[in-house]
Amino acid sequence: METIRLLIADDHTFYREGVRAMLQGLPEIEVIGEAVDGDEAIASAESLQPDVILMDIKMPGINGIEATRRILHASPHIKTLIVTMFEDDDSVFAAMRAGARGYLLKDADQDELTRAVKAVYRGEAIFSPAIAQRMIHYFSALPQSASAIAFPDLTEREREILYLIAQGKNNTAIAHHLTISLKTVQNHVSNIFSKLQVADRAQAIVRARDAGLK
Repeated sequence: METIRLLIADDHTFYREGVRAMLQGLPEIEVIGEAVDGDEAIASAESLQPDVILMDIKMPGINGIEATRRILHASPHIKTLIVTMFEDDDSVFAAMRAGARGYLLKDADQDELTRAVKAVYRGEAIFSPAIAQRMIHYFSALPQSASAIAFPDLTEREREILYLIAQGKNNTAIAHHLTISLKTVQNHVSNIFSKLQVADRAQAIVRARDAGLK
């Protein structure tokens, strides 16, 4: 397995050192740098070109959400994983709009953090259990009639799969849940992305959330 090159952006020294110590010794992850604020995160991302950035939201100067937006504008291949204490809907969806691939709370343990870094590196969308539950509650509260109005181009099956994506389920889990083949799910997901004009699962979730508020 390739080594994942990681940048930690957080203004708290204790947290940065804790994460570095937590990940030290893992052959699949290498911490290549640290940043204490948004400006330094942007500069470090440009010079170091990490695979994944652990990004705090509230930092001096440019916050983590704006830093994420600027980094991805310059280097769209870099994956950003938000790690923060904020779990409100506005912060979660603002981070996703900026291009973040995942959202973890700072109480994540070593196993959860490691899984999240690996998942984001693979291009998956990943969320803390508490955040995933909030998203499930949000999307399950949307009436079916509203979903049909919001996504008239999607078939009923595609809308069903979109909501399962919003619940954080991967393609294999969706196939098992709906008792259909993995290939069928992959085809539906491809059609959903095309119809919503999005590039990945995180963007699809944002579109679903925004449309549901109209």
